[in-house]
Amino acid sequence: MPIYSLPKEHVFPPVSHAEEDGILAVGGDLSPDRLLAAYSQGIFPWYSGRKPILWWSPDPRMVLFPAELKVSKSMKQLLKRRAFEVTYDTAFVDVIKACAEAVRHDQDGTWLGKDMQRAYIKLHQLGVAHSVEVWREGALVGGLYGLALGRVFCGESMFAHVSNASKYGFITAVQGLRRLGFELIDCQVYTEHLDSLGAREIPRHEFLKLLAAGILQPGLPGAWTAVAALEQE
Repeated sequence: MPIYSLPKEHVFPPVSHAEEDGILAVGGDLSPDRLLAAYSQGIFPWYSGRKPILWWSPDPRMVLFPAELKVSKSMKQLLKRRAFEVTYDTAFVDVIKACAEAVRHDQDGTWLGKDMQRAYIKLHQLGVAHSVEVWREGALVGGLYGLALGRVFCGESMFAHVSNASKYGFITAVQGLRRLGFELIDCQVYTEHLDSLGAREIPRHEFLKLLAAGILQPGLPGAWTAVAALEQE
């Protein structure tokens, strides 16, 4: 099938038209309206700053059902003794910059260029994108960010400056989101790291049904700075 060139309007072709590797379309922009239209249809941007914007909808889709979260014995020990402090939406810009600077052994350069950073910062200012910060002795040592649509969290990227920091933040956030009624975490594509935490691949058509149902649920717009249910147990 052809790779679609997007028009100025914030519309996308059906995801069933995606290539085998998941590429659906090229072009367009990173405006909030287009990004929200994309994520609500199971589409996300992923490209190097040296290329046009590429839009993806892979099949199968990597997801985590919060009830299936796996926590290793070693992580349970860290959580029990509160080895890190976890906050939400207190340092979004710092988190996304750290994610962009993180070294990925399977990537040449970063996909999280300046344009992408500005786009997600705008979504954060609109109360749609959220960050999870992991601290030790006042220093930001790990974190992650993503989008919340209804009761679906679309994870984007994470980083760690010390061992287990991002995993600690991810586990803590998933547990909190589960208490808030989130039933689906979109992880996009397979990684061994996500697999170890309980995420698994499901057919795209199944993911889209779950996504459509989840985004109809009441959301949590605005900053999550003081959402009590997100606090570590």
